Amino acid sequence: QLQLVESGGGLVQPGGSLRLSCDASRFSPDVYTIGWLRQAPGKEREWVACISSNSGNINYVDSVKGRFTISRDNAKNTVYLQMNSLKPEDTAVYYCAAAVNAGSIWYCPIQSDEYAYLGQGTRVTVSS
Repeated sequence: QLQLVESGGGLVQPGGSLRLSCDASRFSPDVYTIGWLRQAPGKEREWVACISSNSGNINYVDSVKGRFTISRDNAKNTVYLQMNSLKPEDTAVYYCAAAVNAGSIWYCPIQSDEYAYLGQGTRVTVSS
C-alpha cells in the first residue's frame, strides 16, 4: 500500500522554526517526485515546495522562499521541510505529496493537482 507519513507539526511562536518529515519509503525516487502542499483554514490547498527525484531541481512558492528548505535523504527515502522565520500566515495543515515523474528525474511539479498521492497531513500553528 502506497502511503506517505508526515511528522513534526505543532505549535510555534512567530519567528520560530519547525522541521517536517515525510516518510516516503514506499515511493521509489526513481519513479516519484515528492512535494509539500498546505491548506490553511478556509482556503484551498496550495503547493509549497518540491524536490525532483535527483534532488537537482527544487522550487518554492514565492511566499516561503528564503524561509523554507526542502531536502531529501535518499538512504532513508525521507523528505524534510525545514521551516524558519515562521509567520501566522504559515498556519495550515501540511501534506507530503508524491507525483509520478514519468521518467524525468528533473520533474518538480508546482501545481497541487499534479500530485496523485497525499499523506494524512500534519498541523502547523504559528501563534503567540
